[in-house]
Amino acid sequence: MLRRRHFWRDVSFSEIGELYVSRVLRMVGIYLAAGFASVYLYKTGYSIEFILIYWAIFYFFKAFVLAYLSAKLASRIGPKHGILISNIIYIPSMIALGFVPSVGMGAIIVWGIFMSASSTLYDMCYMIDFSKIKNDKNAGKEIGFMNIFEKLAIGISPVVGGTIALFFGPQVIMWLAAVVAAASAMPLLKTSEPITIGQKLSLSGFPWRTIYRNLIAEVGVGFDVVATASIWGLFLVSVVFTGSGNEIYVKLGMLSSVTVATAVVISYVYGKVIDREKGKFLLRYSVILNGFVHASRPFAGGIMSVIYTNIANEIATTGISMSFMRGRFDTADVSGNRVGYLYLVEILVNFGAGLGALACLACVNIFGLQSGLPIFFFVTAVFVQLVGTSKFRIYR
Repeated sequence: MLRRRHFWRDVSFSEIGELYVSRVLRMVGIYLAAGFASVYLYKTGYSIEFILIYWAIFYFFKAFVLAYLSAKLASRIGPKHGILISNIIYIPSMIALGFVPSVGMGAIIVWGIFMSASSTLYDMCYMIDFSKIKNDKNAGKEIGFMNIFEKLAIGISPVVGGTIALFFGPQVIMWLAAVVAAASAMPLLKTSEPITIGQKLSLSGFPWRTIYRNLIAEVGVGFDVVATASIWGLFLVSVVFTGSGNEIYVKLGMLSSVTVATAVVISYVYGKVIDREKGKFLLRYSVILNGFVHASRPFAGGIMSVIYTNIANEIATTGISMSFMRGRFDTADVSGNRVGYLYLVEILVNFGAGLGALACLACVNIFGLQSGLPIFFFVTAVFVQLVGTSKFRIYR
């Protein structure tokens, strides 16, 4: 029935279905454990300053070393096989993270190297695959469905992971996450690669003038990612929920999961908005709302205020990510160099995330922990407006 209604597709429905299944399994594997990584290090005894320096090195290493290697590998072997390799090297990262309390710095270094390599290669290959097999006339809806499946996985995983951490210790969820993530590439290998393999990575003749503003906006995307994914959790555990034991993992898991219903509904609505050519409107006002959300984070002083903040953040960031992804994929199509463009995207997103970690470190060192983290969120509220300066061709 669906195939007859979407006769313009040049790939089978099984291909995008396989990507949906693979993405969900990957998100389950990651959010069983990775969502707690900063809190886990903090609870193990590492300082906020150490964690921020670590994240800065992590993201800059991804931007200036691993992005290039990942793009070259994806060009040579194809995105599906790249995802398989990324999942395999994810396993030692989670095993190493589980041994941090007993091994210390050595385990942290091993975790950082393998985790950064896995995430960079996966992000690159996922973007290449999805941008190639999406349907141009229905891309908003497909991005919406992908976002729904992601949010369901992200909503369930922290609760399961937090509960396991409470009863069996946080190390167990690290090892369980490795097993789940390892299996997530299996559905993709049923079909052939969506791009010509054996290509060489080159930026010769790249249309810089037409897309440089979109690339600059990616720095704001990365800044927002580190503020929401890492520093928000540190703020909650060090300022809002101080004195919590292992039950902090359950609290953070529940707080992440209460937004699932909002995410599912809003993803479907936003997909319709994008396909009705209102993506520019959605992106512009989502960026403004996101700024207000970051500015409100310092005033979260209890469970309910954190829940309201998370829901508002979900509404804003979903609008940004879906409309921005649609523009990013269209730019990849028209650039004439899909892998090259997404390679540059990976550099600038990770550069922005590393810049965010350094900005937070500066705020904490200058103003202290209790004042520095709130000030950082005010800085973030301003900096993320950079995302709204993008000029995607499809939204003109």
